[in-house]
Amino acid sequence: MLASISIIFVKLVKIGTVFILKHENYNIDDRISTVYFACDLAKCKGACCTFYGVDGAPLLESELEDIANNLDAAKEYLSESSIKYIETYGYAQRDMSGYLTTQCINNRDCVFVYYEGDIAKCAIEKAYFNGKSTFRKPISCHLFPIRVSNGNIYYEEIPECEPAKEKGEADGSPLLDFLKESLERRFGSQFYDSLKNNGV
Repeated sequence: MLASISIIFVKLVKIGTVFILKHENYNIDDRISTVYFACDLAKCKGACCTFYGVDGAPLLESELEDIANNLDAAKEYLSESSIKYIETYGYAQRDMSGYLTTQCINNRDCVFVYYEGDIAKCAIEKAYFNGKSTFRKPISCHLFPIRVSNGNIYYEEIPECEPAKEKGEADGSPLLDFLKESLERRFGSQFYDSLKNNGV
């Protein structure tokens, strides 16, 4: 079993016109503070967007609307076959457990994958960086290789990300620093600072 610590995080949440204190308790995988990591697309070729399997990237319920509102912008970078797939089957599905994920084409590419040479990239993110979309990309993609599930925040180690570990070590880039933006997007800066200060 992976070693972990528990962090109880208190934040203000607005419900209607009232703010309440909400306690969130997470078990944190201690590898998050020890792994060095920096994506190396030239070597991994965007493997996290093309994993074999019937389920794509996990989605939050709220992200369905985010994607719908920015779908036309993302389509500008997709192939005709990907656009046709979305129009036929949609861009999201529920897995066997009822959780939302993106669709995969032929049990491989996420339906939002486009290619620059031999590197798989995200059309949603491309539209965002080009100023055509207000949605960066699903938070599960932004956080990877950190996963969030059932009160656990853990590091998912996969062979395809070995180049990222090597680059992170060479660049002196801790995983926590590399994912600072996505962690703050998901949990807020106070939570991120707690991770850093507690050393997980």
